[in-house]
Amino acid sequence: MPFVLDASMAMSWCFHDEATVHNRGVLAALVNTYAEVPPLWPYEIAKVLAIDERRQRITEAISSDFLQTLASLDIRIDQVWPPIEGKSLLPLVRRHGLTAYGAAYLELARRRGLPLATLDAELIKVAPLEGVVLVSYHP
Repeated sequence: MPFVLDASMAMSWCFHDEATVHNRGVLAALVNTYAEVPPLWPYEIAKVLAIDERRQRITEAISSDFLQTLASLDIRIDQVWPPIEGKSLLPLVRRHGLTAYGAAYLELARRRGLPLATLDAELIKVAPLEGVVLVSYHP
């Protein structure tokens, strides 16, 4: 089944010290399905990579390899909902105290009826309140 992929989950695949059975299982699931992301997703990925390069946690070569890995996966950017439209987004921000970025993932999952793959503690907490199922991988 397809799912919404947030940046926290995707970025965990880049860092060996963040590897878990759960997040590696989510990555493996993309062999047989696809993930949807809001239009802000590529910007979040680039931001995290740039910050971690500056902090010397990773090298430019690791960033490039990781971006190639992401490009090889079936990750689809949502084009239906304009990101500037706030009728669905702002109420989620207000109701749950989320960032607009976090609310964008929650809104997409809710609108499309897809589970959400995230490591973000706030999204994990509020997703069920909005009827969004979390991706759960158990070997």
